[in-house]
Amino acid sequence: MFSIDEITEMLDDIALELPEEIFRELNGGVSILNEIKQNHADPNGGLYVLGEYHRDQMGRYIVIYYGSICAVYGRDTPERMRANLKKILTHELTHHMESLAGERDLEIQDEIELDEYLSKRRE
Repeated sequence: MFSIDEITEMLDDIALELPEEIFRELNGGVSILNEIKQNHADPNGGLYVLGEYHRDQMGRYIVIYYGSICAVYGRDTPERMRANLKKILTHELTHHMESLAGERDLEIQDEIELDEYLSKRRE
């Protein structure tokens, strides 16, 4: 299991590797919450929310859910954890960049994948 400080440090290192312009207008930055968040669309539970992009009255920001990450990837090696964190962060940053461009392609793709996942669980 990884501590929240270890996860934060990995995310900070990953963010430093990315072009600075990707963070343009992300005025709320990236926050790490110590909670587990589950997707309520899954009536059977077990579908964790690992990160979210928000655009609201507070601005533009990303939330990463430490508890969810540990529930899903807590037994990974440090290398695998870092790769998963990079995937999560870049996914949320893609939502941010699309939002700035007035696009919703990834949001639509996420909805399609969730619908497909839930359909398979119902079979």
